[in-house]
Amino acid sequence: QLQLVESGGDLVQPGGSLRLSCAASGFTLDYYTIGWFRQAPGKEREGVSSISNSYGTTYYKDSVKGRFTISADIAKNTVYLQMNSLKPEDTAVYYCAVPAIAGDPDPIFAVARYDYWGQGTQVTVSS
Repeated sequence: QLQLVESGGDLVQPGGSLRLSCAASGFTLDYYTIGWFRQAPGKEREGVSSISNSYGTTYYKDSVKGRFTISADIAKNTVYLQMNSLKPEDTAVYYCAVPAIAGDPDPIFAVARYDYWGQGTQVTVSS
């Protein structure tokens, strides 16, 4: 059974850093695109970053470019999201997700293109 489990969320001060993990089971990451999404209270879920393990390509939402880095450890079947220089507007529940079929969803951050989701991990950026 395919499962995604996020961890690493926490309360952090503005300017701080966190590393989120997404551990996958029931499938291997090699040929899939894994996306990180977030949802703040009262807002729609939005794509933050994705990694295409088929092509080694990474994608970022404009507002996180230069601050967030996505990576994958295929041996551990885990995807990471390193978040630096965190801002209060980064506060949200962060989810990882994967499409049911291999390849890049189009558009890459379309929520409807991702079929399996983790339970989410809370990130709060506040002083």
